[in-house]
Amino acid sequence: MFNLVDMNRIDRVSAILIQLQSRRVVKAIDISERFNISLRTVYRDVKTLEEAGIPIIGEAGVGYSIMDGYRLPPVMFTREEATAFLTAEKFIEKLTDASTTEHHKSAMYKIRAILKTAEKNLLEDIDSSIEVLKSHAQLRVNNKDHIQTLLNSIAKKNVITIDYFAHHSQEHTKRNIEPIGIFYKDSYWHLIAYCRMRNDYRDFRIDRINNVLVTETIFNNKHPTLKAYIAQTAREQELDMVVIKVDKQIYSYLEQQKYYSGFVSEKTIGNQIEMTFLTTSLEGFARWFMMFGDKAEIISPDNLKERVAVIASAIAQKNLQFSNSY
Repeated sequence: MFNLVDMNRIDRVSAILIQLQSRRVVKAIDISERFNISLRTVYRDVKTLEEAGIPIIGEAGVGYSIMDGYRLPPVMFTREEATAFLTAEKFIEKLTDASTTEHHKSAMYKIRAILKTAEKNLLEDIDSSIEVLKSHAQLRVNNKDHIQTLLNSIAKKNVITIDYFAHHSQEHTKRNIEPIGIFYKDSYWHLIAYCRMRNDYRDFRIDRINNVLVTETIFNNKHPTLKAYIAQTAREQELDMVVIKVDKQIYSYLEQQKYYSGFVSEKTIGNQIEMTFLTTSLEGFARWFMMFGDKAEIISPDNLKERVAVIASAIAQKNLQFSNSY
């Protein structure tokens, strides 16, 4: 199995170069966490790239970037990376909308074009062996082909006008909004935006947006990031943010269940996956965590750790008494 932690230094330095090319600015701590190496090692690896002639710009407190205009020839993908793209395509087909699916298919054509013959044949052979099925609990939702339009508006900071059906009032309204970000939860895509009519931030379900008109007006207001907004909303709604790490070997058992426990985001750290949740009930989360707790650890909050410890102790004591009675 491919492991970023165990890769040799040459492969790691090459992977760092690819990471630097993938974003405008990359922080040293992000590289450190991805490869599970010290910051000292990160600095040494970046220096190796600089000595090889890569024009890297480093700014203290900001991060690393590659000089504008510098590009390496196309990168060749491994078999595992190619199949990961194919797997992602299956999810996109089921969980997004027509435009997003079409754009991803176009990107896949470009990816396939630079694959070696063996990898192309592999994708053709396994294409029919990967499928994403929606459960009965997961609803079939019509996102009305808005996702790409909304993402473009977020990137360009365009004010957009939407025709929205408000479920609570059963009314159709027209809103001028400043879009911030979108997220997927419990079968639905949501748009977080600043509503100029309400002078406040609102959560719009994308399937309830009947029409989107992108205006030429650019907004300059400073808005919180999507992650910051979700965290703030959690505090206001008395939701608790939970961060846990689970071993990769059991992660597959949690993929369907995590959404029912308030799943927000995740990232890979070595042989573990760090998962963030927003939960309405620490008690309920504690009891769900007990199902796989031997292969996981709680990062925060501390009161969740304490509750799990109390439950575990009660289980042990009760079963010990039951055993001694025989």
